[in-house]
Amino acid sequence: MLRIRHEVNGGPEVLFAEEVDRPEAGAGEVLIRVEAVGVTLPTVRKVREGSEPIPFGGEVAGEIVALGAGVTAFGVGDRVTGLCFADAYAEFAILNTAMTSPIPDGVTAVEAVALVRSGLVARGAYEAARVEPGESVLVTAAASAVGTLALQYSKAGGAARVVAAVSSADKADFVRGLGADGVVLYKDADWGAPYDVILDGVGGDLLGPAVRALATGGRLVAFSSGGGTVEAYELLVRGASMIGFQMRAIAVGKPELYDRWLRELWQMRDAGTLRTAVHEEIPLNDAARAHILIEQRRNLGKVVLVP
Repeated sequence: MLRIRHEVNGGPEVLFAEEVDRPEAGAGEVLIRVEAVGVTLPTVRKVREGSEPIPFGGEVAGEIVALGAGVTAFGVGDRVTGLCFADAYAEFAILNTAMTSPIPDGVTAVEAVALVRSGLVARGAYEAARVEPGESVLVTAAASAVGTLALQYSKAGGAARVVAAVSSADKADFVRGLGADGVVLYKDADWGAPYDVILDGVGGDLLGPAVRALATGGRLVAFSSGGGTVEAYELLVRGASMIGFQMRAIAVGKPELYDRWLRELWQMRDAGTLRTAVHEEIPLNDAARAHILIEQRRNLGKVVLVP
């Protein structure tokens, strides 16, 4: 099978395609024929910043072709999506059943990859913020896969004003089309502050201005892999708080809540409350181009690899 390998650190130019044997599903696992792979900013960052080669984990969707020992919840031929922790950039991938969910009839693998993981992260960040009806919400990385869904969750939840923060003005029409009431650029001196809630998918140097844009008693939810530091004084003078959110903690630690969010995610999709945005479908063997798109922040929505 075809697999994309990361040879050394340094950037997208070090991604290579290779032919390897098909993996075998172990206990509690399923093997799927991959139809779509979601490319994420954390994976792109690991390639650029890591000191060692990494396996490409990520969101995948496709058809089950083999079952590992003890698997009873799924069958061969089922179409599923889930999070693969190693070698997701491949024609076949292994999923642990705890991180696997069925794809409803009539839904493509590309849409499933664009909706499920990003939608669950957006929902989790929104829930962590405890948004009250009538409050204002700012979403950073608003044109990303998670950001587009976080905008829509905030609108559906009754926020009085939802503002999108993006890297360039050419993304403004796109995020307004998803419901944003206003748009600000990261470089702007005034973000239209203050905000009751900020959902941050960027991190790094953006944390400082994000905290300063919080209203008294505001909440900043950080869910990116971008790191960064916050001055405690900036939180203190606003009586504000910062909350870290990680989806894996919900999937592993609170499986019933995870399943409920997943069901509601599909219900909102069916009702038209949530719409996915896919920037481009890119051939698997051109994965380097997909990484460049995300690294340069040129994507509007999800970037998907297709074997």
